[in-house]
Amino acid sequence: MKALLNDYLAVLKLEKNLSENTVVSYRTDLENLLRFAQEKNISDENEIDYKLLNDFFIELMDLGVSASTSARYLSSFKGFFGYLKKNDYIQKNPTERLSSPRLSRKLPEVMTFNEMERLLDAPDTSNPLGLRDKAMLETMYSSGLRVSEAIGLKMNDIFLNEEIIRVLGKGSKERVIPIGESAIEWILRYLKEGRPLLEKKGKSQNILFLSTRGTMLSRMGVWKIVDKYAKDAEIMKAVHPHTFRHSFATHLLEGGADLRSVQEMLGHSDISTTQIYTHIDREFIKQVHRDFHPRGK
Repeated sequence: MKALLNDYLAVLKLEKNLSENTVVSYRTDLENLLRFAQEKNISDENEIDYKLLNDFFIELMDLGVSASTSARYLSSFKGFFGYLKKNDYIQKNPTERLSSPRLSRKLPEVMTFNEMERLLDAPDTSNPLGLRDKAMLETMYSSGLRVSEAIGLKMNDIFLNEEIIRVLGKGSKERVIPIGESAIEWILRYLKEGRPLLEKKGKSQNILFLSTRGTMLSRMGVWKIVDKYAKDAEIMKAVHPHTFRHSFATHLLEGGADLRSVQEMLGHSDISTTQIYTHIDREFIKQVHRDFHPRGK
């Protein structure tokens, strides 16, 4: 079995072109399984069956291993035994009956509308960097952008007269999203009073929101910007760039937007991804009931 494992890992590295870290992760998971099998006096790959794998996952559960880690183990096993079956090293794939462990979905942190207003009011717009930050944060909240989409915006991606912007999302999927009046107002002011002072010829390459070096902002740079203004606004929550996207979706649903429209604006290929925000919306409604109904508490 050890020889077969080494063959499989070589395929992952050389043919599948997986990274060294990913191959090491596969090796660790599969070596743990082989040790478990040896403890059960199993040394032949055909003797590893559904029951043995099920016992392995029960042991993981007893050890307090998280559902996400168990899911990673299952993925490693499915890949390995799929390879063995495809190449006729085993007669039956023991992972076929195994199902993924249920992953608990942690509800994302969102800001209230009041908190969002305080954060958006935090930048000092009397200087170019403050103007850039104000325009960028307004745009992220107005259109529910991922941080990669915000920093990748180019001058020819904004159509302010039509009140839309064009973004390149995950998997290079392009989508067009509405942008609100407040964001448009601050982008126009930034374009007039801020960006010309940040632009560096030969470096800026038509990027909308520029760094002090006149280049595209980094993801970490935006994280630091958001963190600074969250502290300035005295928001007692963990706020990061994606919080703007979560808050955008939640506030839309709280305002009565339909799920399909929110899905379209967020660029989710599967509506089940968008549905997590309906849970947040329900929590908001329950909190309103607790706070304002005479017998809500």
